[in-house]
Amino acid sequence: MRCRAKDLRRRNAVEESFLSFADVSLSPAAATAIFVLAVLAGYRYRRVWKTEGPRWQAWLFGAVAGICLLALGFFPLDIG
Repeated sequence: MRCRAKDLRRRNAVEESFLSFADVSLSPAAATAIFVLAVLAGYRYRRVWKTEGPRWQAWLFGAVAGICLLALGFFPLDIG
């Protein structure tokens, strides 16, 4: 019984030390900056793709645009 209580205390301490997803939100300025970054990266991705440029650049710009859009989709906006 003692070990179980010790494990629970240790687990609670670890859970409290990490930032909870519920505590993360984007300010309107940060969301705007991320959106502009996504648009610019998407524009560069399309440009590299149309000119059949280096594949690594297409992957880089596409990944940046995708990550930015996923962040905007999954992190709540802090209004107020």
